[in-house]
Amino acid sequence: MISAQDLKGPATYFPSIEKNYGRPLDHWFNLVHKQNGMKHMDVVSWLNTEHELGHGHANAIVAYRFAQKKT
Repeated sequence: MISAQDLKGPATYFPSIEKNYGRPLDHWFNLVHKQNGMKHMDVVSWLNTEHELGHGHANAIVAYRFAQKKT
């Protein structure tokens, strides 16, 4: 199991995202994955507007998911 101390970068937000929004991270990653062709900040804005995520939380999810696409 990964402890909060082991998290780096955008992942440092993950424990509070799950706690604040009551959904597992895979839920948010799947939503981001479905936004094909959208730019980073467009997806962040979409999460803000459609799902009421705070900017920092939305940005962390998108940054992490987009980084995963590159590998």
